[in-house]
Amino acid sequence: MKKHLKSMMIAAGVILVFAVVLAGCATQSSSPTSAPTQPPAKPTTAVPTVAPTNTSVPEPGLSGNPVRGGLLYDEWWVVVGADEPSSDQPLWKTQSTNTRSGADTWRCKECHGWDYKGVDGAYGSGSHMTGFAGIFTAAQDKSAVELLAILKGSANADHDFSKVMDEQSLIDLALFMDQTLLDPATLLKSDNTSTGEAGPGLAKFAEICLFCHGPQGNAINFGNLDELEFIGHLAEDNPWEFIHKVRYGQPGTVMPSGILLNWSDQEIADLLAHAQTLTKEPMVSGGGQLYDEWWDVIGVEAPAGDQPLWASQTTNTRTGADTWRCKECHGWDYKGAEGAYGSGSHQTGFAGILSASSMASEDLTAWLNGQKNPDHDFSQYLDETAINALITFVQKEMKDVSTIVNADGSIIGGDPARGQRVFEGTCAKCHGADGKAMNFGNAEEPEFVGTIAVENPWEFIHKVSFGQPGTFMPSGIALGYTEETFRDLLAYARTLPVK
Repeated sequence: MKKHLKSMMIAAGVILVFAVVLAGCATQSSSPTSAPTQPPAKPTTAVPTVAPTNTSVPEPGLSGNPVRGGLLYDEWWVVVGADEPSSDQPLWKTQSTNTRSGADTWRCKECHGWDYKGVDGAYGSGSHMTGFAGIFTAAQDKSAVELLAILKGSANADHDFSKVMDEQSLIDLALFMDQTLLDPATLLKSDNTSTGEAGPGLAKFAEICLFCHGPQGNAINFGNLDELEFIGHLAEDNPWEFIHKVRYGQPGTVMPSGILLNWSDQEIADLLAHAQTLTKEPMVSGGGQLYDEWWDVIGVEAPAGDQPLWASQTTNTRTGADTWRCKECHGWDYKGAEGAYGSGSHQTGFAGILSASSMASEDLTAWLNGQKNPDHDFSQYLDETAINALITFVQKEMKDVSTIVNADGSIIGGDPARGQRVFEGTCAKCHGADGKAMNFGNAEEPEFVGTIAVENPWEFIHKVSFGQPGTFMPSGIALGYTEETFRDLLAYARTLPVK
């Protein structure tokens, strides 16, 4: 699965969009540092939420999708398919407490918070503090038409987002504020734990969330290798974001909206209660993705020149970034010249690493930092955390899949019917029922799930095990897949279209 998957998936969690909502939004609060760090108590007037049937025509003259507006509140450029902003939002210069720059300054949530209360809420202190007002009270006091005008700069020309978003997106944002805002404080105790019950929350989690996030909520890392972020982290550290994401979804992914699923506030509180019990420990190290396109994992530009050792072989004619991928020398089966890459266009003659699983950590480190061979020095790119993750992958996570796939690429057993249930439960949400929703190749040489399963079953197993670098693809290991599951899933995937 090639790098094209990254652009089709992300993630990772929209603009500064309401930084001047109503009077006072264009200026900082006179005493932002004295604002409470916890959300205010529940208002006496209940905030209306919207049922799925009300996602259009709630107000005369405006028709749109407030759930989409909730996604726009996060990373709007992902939702509208625009380039990520590189400069600061014009209003950002009016504050000095939040040192973020670039795209982050354009996210509504970065000024107004996941609790929608700005300086009067969770963002009233800490590194996210800006001093800007929230939108929660404003959304109750003004109509969607008035909110739309503010989004177009009626209160402050620097808050005109019609220059970067189309009319329908602005309408959706206005309807999001007008219709669907929920005060997260109504679902939280004073210590920010949920008012709900973990038991019913577990049932809800198993019904929907488990298939992508895994039974322990650690199949997808929203953070990075140095700062892990699983559901357990988010639910405990930022329950306001958790509630927002559960209700609206994650931009650029197929994560469902709790509003459209018709989940009640109580069900969301229960789900949060369960999520706050989940582990913060990873099931996999992240080294499996580093073995693939490590630059996408650590968030740097791909190397431009050839890896120094590449000059010592002549059979593989690839150049540039491809030559830096561990898999390009050692293969998806980890056997190098003794395995699937022992012939064909990927042949290099380099040895595999399967037997390296018994090597001491010190020796593996010496191979990765150039002590064993200066031309194999990756320490200029990979920090200690990344190198340790690769070592963990080699020692504990890399598996000999010869019990699933024969040397000629044929598979050993597997029940396609069981595999179909697994595929439809998780994979089809992104890849489509026929596995063709994502083309990892191009129009001339398409590459779908079925293509990889047939032509490169070793890559299929690796990607299912560890995920795709730079995307929110979950780890099958963290999803609890057994060898039998991999065999069944591969057997079914080989029945899918290859073109």
